[in-house]
Amino acid sequence: MLLIDSPSHNAYFNIATEEYLLHRFPTEDIFLLYVNAPSIIVGKFQNTLAEINLDYVKDKDIKVVRRMSGGGTVYHDLGNLNFSFHTLLGDKDFGDFSTFTKPVLHMLNSLGVPAELKGRNDLLVDGKKFSGNAKLARHGKMIQHGTILLDSEMEVLGEALKVNPLKFVDKAIKSTRARVTNLIHYLPEGTTTEKVKDLLTAEIIKDNPGAEKYELTDEDLAGIHKLMTEKYETWDWNFGFSPKYNFTKALKFPAGFVELHLDVENGIIQKAKIFGDFFASEPIEGLEEQLIGHKHEPEELSHLLADLDLTSYFGKVTIAEILELFK
Repeated sequence: MLLIDSPSHNAYFNIATEEYLLHRFPTEDIFLLYVNAPSIIVGKFQNTLAEINLDYVKDKDIKVVRRMSGGGTVYHDLGNLNFSFHTLLGDKDFGDFSTFTKPVLHMLNSLGVPAELKGRNDLLVDGKKFSGNAKLARHGKMIQHGTILLDSEMEVLGEALKVNPLKFVDKAIKSTRARVTNLIHYLPEGTTTEKVKDLLTAEIIKDNPGAEKYELTDEDLAGIHKLMTEKYETWDWNFGFSPKYNFTKALKFPAGFVELHLDVENGIIQKAKIFGDFFASEPIEGLEEQLIGHKHEPEELSHLLADLDLTSYFGKVTIAEILELFK
């Protein structure tokens, strides 16, 4: 088994690393640890916009990245340790989450933390979740990865993952918001993320005596950066790769009430309808047609709206006001 401690806190880099390692080491077992700066990690089959508080995320400069595995959306920061097991799939039970959560539980139990696996894939303490786990199978290998909330900013977590449920109607898999907690309240005083890293690595070595540490080479780093820039940093992967959804939002402006309805597929607006009690000197259908084919993404839409005479559709409004309809 190869033991890898990521040198980066960049979520784009670390999620790209998981995919890169699948190709770099097609048969070797791997145990990867990483810590991300503030970021939101979205399950592969989720509608990103329906999982996050977009304005808050942008204001706080929180990275948003879609991972390869299914499951729900999670928040990462420097108080959260992430672990990732890579192994040959073989005849292993893909639905079994217990095998690769046992080392985490053994390590925590040895420190007096009454942690346990509950349900399908969550680790709990006193009925509160501190670790969510997910899986994927690809190219004959299986990855199981999970979080360990040690001393995460719970207020930020709550705000970043808060979304208005009335905006979206879709068939995407929604995250189930569970009661979560930090382990810092259960761990011995002075326990740090680095200390937990060391203890968990020692637990893995105990179960895998032949395990050896591996440092990413310059070639590895170049390959990861290439995958990161071509895929994991892109809007197409993180936002556009989403199920069909219907988006609705209504706002009251000085010029009147405006209600927006969008049908969106793979992040692209397929249909738009606008209703309200505003006064328009130009048919609103003209604006609706202009929206079709554009990304449901504020930056792109701001460029589109900047080239239009919005007052001819809504009266006295600003680009910023109309842009709020799409968020």
